[in-house]
Amino acid sequence: MNDALITGSAGILFILAGNAALWFYLEKRTGWKLFSYIPPLLFIYILPAVFSNAGLIPGKHGTYDWMGANLLPIFLTLLLLDVDVRATIRVMGKGVFVMLIGTLGVVIGAPIGYLAVKGWLAPDAWKGFGTLAGSWIGGTGNMAAVAEGLGTGGTNFGLAVIADNVVYLIWLPIMLQSKNLAKWFHRFTGVSQSKLDRMKSAADTLAVDKADIKMRHILYLLALGLGVAWVAAEISSAIPELPPVFTSGTYKILLVTTMGLILSFSPARKIPGSHELAMALVYLFVARMGAKATVEGLAGQAVPFVAGAYIWIFIHGAFILFAARLFRIDVHTAAISSAANIGGAASAPVVAAYHDERLVPVSILMALIGYAVGNYAAFAAAWLCSVV
Repeated sequence: MNDALITGSAGILFILAGNAALWFYLEKRTGWKLFSYIPPLLFIYILPAVFSNAGLIPGKHGTYDWMGANLLPIFLTLLLLDVDVRATIRVMGKGVFVMLIGTLGVVIGAPIGYLAVKGWLAPDAWKGFGTLAGSWIGGTGNMAAVAEGLGTGGTNFGLAVIADNVVYLIWLPIMLQSKNLAKWFHRFTGVSQSKLDRMKSAADTLAVDKADIKMRHILYLLALGLGVAWVAAEISSAIPELPPVFTSGTYKILLVTTMGLILSFSPARKIPGSHELAMALVYLFVARMGAKATVEGLAGQAVPFVAGAYIWIFIHGAFILFAARLFRIDVHTAAISSAANIGGAASAPVVAAYHDERLVPVSILMALIGYAVGNYAAFAAAWLCSVV
């Protein structure tokens, strides 16, 4: 809106940052059980959408373009710095393959779920499914990245956020309560007790702590993020586009992902504060996506979109069960593998703590593997949906 009440960049950024800070403050300060069912992410997205549609802030502004071009590659780079593929494989062994097959289930389930409901959705709703795939393979950062790469509109992003949270309300309790099915599950998969003991023993030795954050660490991280953003932008602009999925925006995200993974094998991964700074930027970016959203068409498409998402999630679950049987994996690893996909770094430790607290560190690493493959796999899911 050109006649918005607040049009300056500082004012817009204040509204977005203040909104994101408010919901985390309330979660920490009040202890409301509401946040156990509806995470701050949903409110962080919805309130700016209300503000922009009501005319408090604009729905289109150069500030949003700047955030898309710069903040996104920074937080992607920083998220990927924590990935430790070798440590995850050492502890989880074949459990990593269970997670990756679960990822394959997300990729294959996306076009099937979309095909089942596309008659009730707008023609470009495949972008919403591709965006949701980013969340279900990696996390909120991947979701924002894929949305930017695909050029997902505000309505489709909103549908993805709603479906993500509605499905989460059902899927997370299933993953938690699966612990009670351990005896049956282990007979089904044929896992041995000695294998369980070895995994838990290896998890006890896993260290994930870093040093305290200093001012210089923030400068190091910003320099790395901005450097990757600049290099990726220069290279992606020179690659021929193959629309609708493989555009310069998609190339940029994939290049940032690749460079971030390369940096995770360097001493840069030891810099403290990378995850904290990255997640702060992620939530600021989600608020930005909300500000660009329009409510038109959201209500009419929400029910079929969510229905397609439920078809999709149970296809993922079937792939997890198949992989667990194939590799003789325990119920704890299977639940963490699914949570690392669907819920990311926010949910995987919750599931791990409920099953066995010793598995919390490795659950975080599993979720970080999801960050690593999330963008590649989500764009593949989006392409399949575009074909459908």
